Amino acid sequence: MRHSALPHHDGSGLYVSTQTPKLGERVTVRLRVPGSYPKLNKVIVRSNPDHEPHWDTAWRVGSAQGWDWWQAEITVVNPRHRYRWMLVHDDANSGTSPHIAWVNQAGLHAGEVLDTADFSLITQAPPPEWLTTSVMYQIFPDRFSPSSAQPERAAPAWAQPAQWDDPVDPVMPARVQQFYGGDLDGITDRLEHLQDLGISTIYLTPFFPGASNHRYDASSFTTVDPHLGGEESLVRLVESAHHLGMKVIGDLTTNHSGDRHEWFQRALEDPDSPERSFYYFSETSSEPDYESWLGTSTLPKFNWASQALREAFIEGPHCVVAKWLKPPFNLDGWRIDVANMTGRLRDIDLNTEVRTILRRTMQEVKPDSVLLAESTNDATADLTGDAWHGAMTYPCFTRPLWSWLSAPSHIPYCTAEGAEETIPWFFGQPSGGIPAGTAQDFAAAVDRFSAPIPWRVRLGDMHALNTHDTARFAQNAAPGTVPVAVALQMTLPGLPTLFAGDEFALTGADGELSRTPLPWQRLDDPEVRERIRLYRELIALRQNHQALQSGSMRWLHRDENSIAFIRESSEESVLIFASGPGSQDHTVVLPHGVLSETQSHERLWGTAELAFTEDGLGIQASGPSCSLWSVPGVVVPGQ
Repeated sequence: MRHSALPHHDGSGLYVSTQTPKLGERVTVRLRVPGSYPKLNKVIVRSNPDHEPHWDTAWRVGSAQGWDWWQAEITVVNPRHRYRWMLVHDDANSGTSPHIAWVNQAGLHAGEVLDTADFSLITQAPPPEWLTTSVMYQIFPDRFSPSSAQPERAAPAWAQPAQWDDPVDPVMPARVQQFYGGDLDGITDRLEHLQDLGISTIYLTPFFPGASNHRYDASSFTTVDPHLGGEESLVRLVESAHHLGMKVIGDLTTNHSGDRHEWFQRALEDPDSPERSFYYFSETSSEPDYESWLGTSTLPKFNWASQALREAFIEGPHCVVAKWLKPPFNLDGWRIDVANMTGRLRDIDLNTEVRTILRRTMQEVKPDSVLLAESTNDATADLTGDAWHGAMTYPCFTRPLWSWLSAPSHIPYCTAEGAEETIPWFFGQPSGGIPAGTAQDFAAAVDRFSAPIPWRVRLGDMHALNTHDTARFAQNAAPGTVPVAVALQMTLPGLPTLFAGDEFALTGADGELSRTPLPWQRLDDPEVRERIRLYRELIALRQNHQALQSGSMRWLHRDENSIAFIRESSEESVLIFASGPGSQDHTVVLPHGVLSETQSHERLWGTAELAFTEDGLGIQASGPSCSLWSVPGVVVPGQ
């Protein structure tokens, strides 16, 4: 499907004069219109302050590289100031009804559109600059690496001890009790491996004590699990990471604690205790009856109507959230587990209050810290820019990518219940496996779940091929598609996030079988060396090309088997082409005008061929592939 160039605007620096607007500030916004587009009589920006339309007329500032540029100034009225572009075509003065088109984050439209996909200017404090430049690496501490001190520690009473090379047992209760003994000093010992990959941010799943190998059932939020090495080990890890230029963020369960938590135990023992208000207890039963996460009794749910809970956990300089951001621990932020359910229970919804208090505390204690949310499905209603800097959310990248690039193997695996299963795991959906999808479906999903959120939040959304809660992408990847998937992870707007072991070419059929202890003895295996080389190269490309971090993005082509898009900045642009498993020899022609008028390009990565023809820019690729080229930056008239 050939694509013509279309008017374009997004929240990047090419089109918006500031990424950090303040209330009352005048902000310049620009629209880029291809020279081949029908002549425009007028261009207007429609803002929506206080949900009442306001109109600002744009003016044409000039042409460059085959594009016309229009510019307007708008006043930021609300903390999230929404706006869109109205295009009045030249036939408006012909005596007939005017021809109107609209441009918002969902694209170009012939009719009026919903406000939910309007562009946004956000006045809340922005994320730190280091987030946009980051490549994140998720570590599940029990399975990463044991230190020399680990053999001296006895396993916890709840654990089923395992040797490092023992296979993962996915059947309950071993699923949560199998204990390999990875610790925080073990992570410190391996930091040079992460530095060699190009990792800049480490995300640790919980380091608090609990009664499981995953530790999402915290028994305390004020101590580090001694089986991980205690507080001193965390200090050593963060200091060592900072010395190497890496950031470290932790993982908090604001939706629930474990039932062994000191707060919950006091609440159980004393109905008059302050901690009783921290949870949802039914006072009509003679036996303790309380709300829990999805009915799991070991995970009692927090009641965020409790001011005492807020002050203990998320509010003020002495709360749990603040403690770990300050010396001597100096964490660089938090990923919030089950953020989508936090503060929500049937007719109760305190989610906005909780997340904004949490972010305010972090801003006061450590302004350059990051706050990321877990939301397994559509997170767009929560990603407003008021608190979360981004989210671990799967429908905007991970799931549609699996649908496009997978070829399920149907290899048998064992479930938590001990049954044999051959239907591939797919995020808990009872769909009968991985739904089939195309390249075009993938691009449409990226658009659908990105359009409702502000640009700078989109840049913080965690792009993971898999996580500790999922099967490994490589388990069902179609032959030759892993490099395609990694390249897209590194080049689309968002925060690339590896799960420890991706670089070892590990597989895993579900969220437990993917938590394989890292096979450090295999570092010299040819397959592992090749996979590590792949990650090194693509991470380096992202980190060496600013356009891949924060540059504008436009789709140039999409069909059933392939996509092409460009990340643009004034200094440089990067053209990306990807084809999937349905293509062997694949040729795409990008019509004249889709790219800026230039024939200059430099191959950055990949094997596809680029050639200029009478019809436009031709791309030839063989089999599943992804290629990147550097092309000249965008010229903005008047700058």
